[in-house]
Amino acid sequence: MLETLYSIVPKELFEDITVFAIPIYVALIAIEVVINSLKKLRLYKFQDSAACITTGIVAVLVGGVTKVLAFLAFSWLYSLRVFDLNSHLWVYWIILFFADDFSFYWHHRASHEVRVLWAAHNCHHSSQQMNLTVALRQSWAELCYKYVFWMWLPLVGFHPLHILLFMAISPVYQFFPHTQLVPKLGPLEWLLNTPSHHRVHHASNLKYLDKNYGGILIIWDRLFGSFQEEDENEPCVYGILHNIESYNPLTIEFHEFGNLWRDLKSTPSWSDKFKYLFYPPGWRHDGEDQTVRTLRKMSG
Repeated sequence: MLETLYSIVPKELFEDITVFAIPIYVALIAIEVVINSLKKLRLYKFQDSAACITTGIVAVLVGGVTKVLAFLAFSWLYSLRVFDLNSHLWVYWIILFFADDFSFYWHHRASHEVRVLWAAHNCHHSSQQMNLTVALRQSWAELCYKYVFWMWLPLVGFHPLHILLFMAISPVYQFFPHTQLVPKLGPLEWLLNTPSHHRVHHASNLKYLDKNYGGILIIWDRLFGSFQEEDENEPCVYGILHNIESYNPLTIEFHEFGNLWRDLKSTPSWSDKFKYLFYPPGWRHDGEDQTVRTLRKMSG
């Protein structure tokens, strides 16, 4: 099987940085568990962390397939590229770094603000804990669409392997902000997606919902109006608006698709069905709107 794939795509594609980072993940989780135990912080639940790790393992396997398909799509788009960019120039890599992070921002934001994409992404937010194992709680369905947001890069002239390299580096960085043990980091808070910013992103407080979508950088949130600073007077409450009380990986991954399906069946109108799919989560055809924007208006 692998020999067949190697004949189609470069061997480098299978050298996943995320897999190489696993020993670092394990070490840091162990350190956090020890600190949690010594200080009796109650940051961990065994069943929850086990579910996070399970979904992460399956996501790596699913991601191996979707990455190959993405490479083939990127390669075709690269053959249609508008520019021949020179990867030997350092500016090529700087621009690609920012372009990758920009693409992640819009992928992440769409995954919160488009209902059918939220159905895939919300599993990452469904834990009511906030610790490093939550970083591993990854969506399987999200891997089937996320690459669409990067498709403009090969068209511009960035090489597919270089794009996928940066797409692999970003999740490694994003592992580290999933913690409550690291305080605010001073001037770095202006530039980077820090643990403080990411705690806000995972919180279900109305003030914090749909904020801080950044991957490595927080500058896009500041530019596009989705930034929210962590407020020491309002501690983060983790989870989603309607929490699921299950540690079953299948429930974690697909429960929101079930909710979406029930909403689609609730109306005969094709227009409303379209809105259920592509309007923000919480939109309803019966006027009982529960979108984040409406909830904020109602709260004054």
